[in-house]
Amino acid sequence: MKMSVVQMVKIVGLGAVALTLSVEWLDWLFCRLWPRKISRGPLKEVYFFPTEVACTERLFTPDSPFPCPCPLPHNVNTSFTRLLGHILSASSSLDLCVFAFTNLDLSRAVLALHTRGIPIRILTDMEYTLITGSQIGVIRRAGICVRCDSGAVHMHHKFAVVDGRRLITGSLNWTLTAIQSNKENILVTEEPDLVLPFITEFQRLWDVNDPARRHLPSIAEKTASLVL
Repeated sequence: MKMSVVQMVKIVGLGAVALTLSVEWLDWLFCRLWPRKISRGPLKEVYFFPTEVACTERLFTPDSPFPCPCPLPHNVNTSFTRLLGHILSASSSLDLCVFAFTNLDLSRAVLALHTRGIPIRILTDMEYTLITGSQIGVIRRAGICVRCDSGAVHMHHKFAVVDGRRLITGSLNWTLTAIQSNKENILVTEEPDLVLPFITEFQRLWDVNDPARRHLPSIAEKTASLVL
């Protein structure tokens, strides 16, 4: 028995509908089983201060089975906890260039990275290592390499580069007053065009403030000593 054209069209149409539904169902199933990450481009985040005061203990001891007994709010996401999270995320390096450093939580984060074996370099202002509460002495005693800019003007930078790819920069000094009282800001980004100039500038300042280099005699001094 020959199939009419109308019947053929109906069968083809039903087959197309069935195929479409099958593809959509498979796509739904695939997405449920293997969720796809949405690409949003390089990381770009902005945080403002002062920040709400909240407990930070869970960032340092995420696997602890015991609740923190302190009276501060817990499990609160603030500008400061996000900053701490970015610092503690370092897995290969941390380069820090900061004017004033007195905050105990940020010092604890740097020391925690050092304990994990993460290479750390810190550049800071010579004069501000002497202020009350400066953490630079604590950090140096732990064995972390610190270099001071002892020039005639202040080393006023406030930036960090995490793992050579994540930049944290802004007006924020690493002090309790800046975090809890001042109107401040930080930008966190992995945009290469923004990160690379800071890497270059850090290395330049690191080399310029090498203590061994500062104490090397100049060519003129060497010549004078030979003449004498």
